[in-house]
Amino acid sequence: MDVEKPSRELSVGEILSLSFNLYFSKFLQFFLPFLISGIIIGIFTYAITSSFPIPAPPIETPSYEELVTWFFALLSTIIVIGILLGLVSWIVGTTTSGVVIKNASDQIEKDTSNLGVSFNFAILKLPSLLVAQFVAGILTVIGLLLFIVPGIIIAIMFSLVFPAIIIEQRGAFESLGRSQKLVSYRWLKTFALLLILAIIVLIVSGIANVLAMPFSTVHPIVNPLITNIISSFVSPIFPIAITYLYYAMVAREIPPPPPPPTL
Repeated sequence: MDVEKPSRELSVGEILSLSFNLYFSKFLQFFLPFLISGIIIGIFTYAITSSFPIPAPPIETPSYEELVTWFFALLSTIIVIGILLGLVSWIVGTTTSGVVIKNASDQIEKDTSNLGVSFNFAILKLPSLLVAQFVAGILTVIGLLLFIVPGIIIAIMFSLVFPAIIIEQRGAFESLGRSQKLVSYRWLKTFALLLILAIIVLIVSGIANVLAMPFSTVHPIVNPLITNIISSFVSPIFPIAITYLYYAMVAREIPPPPPPPTL
């Protein structure tokens, strides 16, 4: 399938259509990175939860001191598990998104891509990707705590940080400003696209959890593995669509050609 670089601003429907077409035409190149990352995260999830088991509550009629001790043991275990799982998902997920965005960009611009090249490039840009995502994530959380709406606005504002780093090779902090500029005056369109993508991912993730639930009795590692593998089928759509959104917003910046000279 020939993939053309957008030469004009695209609608949400066009972005979704192009994203699905590109994904299905190069299915393995986009699916494999998320499949591998899903397996890695599933294995780490099992290893971490096995290494830090949740303390059992005290039996019979525990004393106040026993309840307090159990509560703080439970809280500290949950915090440790959350931090470790967050770090693994953050690093692996960021790398995978970088690989897919680079792969999609090469397909759009060159009509060819290579997973090895995309992976090496994503690793090279990983520090900038991590820093930018961390800053954007902190600001989004703060915004969500301030009546939710500011957090949504910040998430929209920084939605094109990854393409700015991967495609334009911007620095971590420079990419934040670049993303804000690209989505300016297109907040509603960007929000609509992100909302549709989030709904798709959440629906598939929910189905994956339901399908994986019966296998939890087989072995604890099976449940997260099956969930992540099923989710891997739809996860590539998000970074591909973000890449098309980036090119659509860049095309909007290009001034129209001058009118033909009058005779």
